[in-house]
Amino acid sequence: MEGPTIGGVIAYPVTPFRRSDGAVDTDALRALIDRLVASGVHGIAPLGSAGESAYLSDAEWCEVAEASLEAVARRVPTVVGISDLTTEGAVRRARFAERAGADVVMVLPVSYWKLSEREIVSHYGAVAEAIALPVMVYNNPATSGIDMSPDLLIRLVSEFDNVTMVKESSGDVQRMHRLHELTDGRLPFFNGSNPLALEAFAAGATGWCTAAPCLFPAEILAFYETVRAGDLADARKQFYRLLPPLRFLMANGLPTAVKAGLALQGLDVGEPRRPLLPLEESRVRQLEALLAQL
Repeated sequence: MEGPTIGGVIAYPVTPFRRSDGAVDTDALRALIDRLVASGVHGIAPLGSAGESAYLSDAEWCEVAEASLEAVARRVPTVVGISDLTTEGAVRRARFAERAGADVVMVLPVSYWKLSEREIVSHYGAVAEAIALPVMVYNNPATSGIDMSPDLLIRLVSEFDNVTMVKESSGDVQRMHRLHELTDGRLPFFNGSNPLALEAFAAGATGWCTAAPCLFPAEILAFYETVRAGDLADARKQFYRLLPPLRFLMANGLPTAVKAGLALQGLDVGEPRRPLLPLEESRVRQLEALLAQL
């Protein structure tokens, strides 16, 4: 099991769409990524759940992956999200990300039929063996319909040399403690549940994968630096100031809420792709008030 290749605050950009025709807006995507990199985040992760990857065609997915990697231009590590119903599709996207210059791929298995542990292992094995990049296992049962136990996550890391890290988004901090316990702290794992960030770092998380820096990067990074400095009392105060907007983003859907927030800040990234709908006006005003309080 190798050590972490990335750490800290990994920012998840949304995927902008043009209002005129609904196509991917690569100019707005580059502007958002430039803003995130300039803010000081430690990595960029396009095509995650916040990036609406599930609603993109293959051609659009490749366009977003390529444009994101060009915009980052290796200023920070880039983690490209890989998710497809078929293993063939996941392998194809992972190979594309590797050719385009990704540093890590984050693989989320999704299914219509419930996958057995044997099928999940086979899926990750096919992706891992198809590329030389480090692979992050992404456990997000709320969106994928697949819930991987800590023991299965560790099995994947143990069986495939380039599966080297985990993103845990189940919302159960005890799983993070279990990952730390079973590997003596050697397995790099990332928190993917915004309201659990404080507890996740206390459990030994290597970093925090979040779309929140799209809207308030300085506050997220200040909290992370306080955690790193070991000032838990101050970190707790900072986190509880962050908690209301973090909860709002989760409750209202990351693409929907983040896009509304970016519009409030003067960066038009269009609307979420249907069936997702724009944030209702009353909730836009609520988000505006939460951001103003920060």
